[in-house]
Amino acid sequence: MDDDLGQTLGAVGPRLRALRRQRETTLADLSSVTGISVSTLSRLESGARRPTLELLLPLARAHGVTLDELVDAPTTGDPRIHLRPVTRHGMTMLPLTRRPGGIQAYKLVIPGNGRRAEPDPQTHEGYEWLYVLNGRLRVVLGDQDLVLTPGEAAEFDTRVPHWFGSADAEPVEFLSLFGRQGERAHLRARPRAQSPSTPSDDA
Repeated sequence: MDDDLGQTLGAVGPRLRALRRQRETTLADLSSVTGISVSTLSRLESGARRPTLELLLPLARAHGVTLDELVDAPTTGDPRIHLRPVTRHGMTMLPLTRRPGGIQAYKLVIPGNGRRAEPDPQTHEGYEWLYVLNGRLRVVLGDQDLVLTPGEAAEFDTRVPHWFGSADAEPVEFLSLFGRQGERAHLRARPRAQSPSTPSDDA
């Protein structure tokens, strides 16, 4: 069993390098997105650094793959897609898409806070679109401090310092569309079918 685990972890480095090169991403670009240092990323790819869950989670998100795909876990024979939630910094994130690259979709749940949380704005490459499902979402964007309620949406360039959390003691649930390379979500709607015209008064 230990040999199998060692072989699985040993294969992560080459897979990380292959994914990065496939997406034509530099170590510096990946570092800015994940917050992992260039030296650590290089050691992971070469196999000199043992991969841990804390390192693999942001890398899986950055590459748009699941953890199972990142470590090449064996298939179970179940054709259904099982997307597992991930909890980071108290926030639960459920990926809703599996395709690599392009816009990624997530459902996020942030627990309520008994006291007002202190924002810690971050920046990274990309573009994000948020839509609140339940609760009240506090969004700090640059010098703006906003509260979004159910049915409200926001979109912004993630190079602008940003932070979000629950606006009160209740949890908040929202959807996020994130484009790693700055892709924006374009919404299209078909024109409403026109009803047959009624005869004019002149007819």
